[in-house]
Amino acid sequence: MSVPEYQYQTIEYKPNYFLHIFLFIITFFTVTIAGVQWVLKDPFELTNLHFGLPYSFSILFIIASHEFGHYFAARKHNVVTTLPYFIPFPPFPFILNFGTLGAVIRIKSFVPNRKALFDIGVAGPIAGFIATLLVLIYGFENLPDIEYLYQIHPEYRFLPQLPEGDLTFGDTLLFFLFRKIFSLLNSDAFIPPMNEIYHYPYLCAGWFGLLVTAMNLIPVGQLDGGHIIFAMFGDKHRYIARGFFFSLIAFGLFGVFDQNLGWPGWLVWAFVLYFIVKIEHPPVGTFGMLDKKRKIIGWVAIAIFILSISPVPIKIK
Repeated sequence: MSVPEYQYQTIEYKPNYFLHIFLFIITFFTVTIAGVQWVLKDPFELTNLHFGLPYSFSILFIIASHEFGHYFAARKHNVVTTLPYFIPFPPFPFILNFGTLGAVIRIKSFVPNRKALFDIGVAGPIAGFIATLLVLIYGFENLPDIEYLYQIHPEYRFLPQLPEGDLTFGDTLLFFLFRKIFSLLNSDAFIPPMNEIYHYPYLCAGWFGLLVTAMNLIPVGQLDGGHIIFAMFGDKHRYIARGFFFSLIAFGLFGVFDQNLGWPGWLVWAFVLYFIVKIEHPPVGTFGMLDKKRKIIGWVAIAIFILSISPVPIKIK
């Protein structure tokens, strides 16, 4: 996610390389620990750390692709921006934990026009989405047989069918299409249900990549989706932003009463958007117009959002 800090004042910026590297190393550690926990291994046993590497490499590849998409697009337009700040999340027990809260860059200088804003906003989600596709393709092409799941859950071997489980990841259009395509390509393959996806590092990381992409593409405020919609539709963006903001609140409230209809986490995200990201996009430079190529890319980004979003991303019994 790109967050403008100074919209109307150009400043000199010298990267604090130590801080960026330090945050990356800490995030790599917390994400690796999370990967160990997802396959139900003891993260405090050093010999188990390698179990978390497929997950951590995949997650960090997706996040880095997203943020450096923003970074290089900003550099192309001579907009001063920081390197990515990776955000670690400690592996607390009994808390749903992906090991990271993602990453962020800060725009330090004036964004000159609509084209620059659009390019910076759209480059991250598209780069992250491509990285996510690569991880998912690799994950589905290299699915282990059901014995892998039996090693994690030995009790499943003696059940007539797999149980529902306490945690289920929400399906998306893209994830659904991947399951259908790979089941057709390999009818003998065991494709795990959504309540077991998190035991499969590449599928788990790919699912997380879709979630992050979708949340960033919500067309509100200074999220990537907000930049894109503002650049495409100008002042009309405020109506789109308000509509999506109230939709998040609605799905969050539905989730409080019925997890099949919504997700309470949307209320938390709506709180963050209202008080931190803001609902409407601030004015940017010389507004200008987008060319036809950028408008097509904008609609591609909207399609990516539709393919990646799940109204109920997580269900917990």
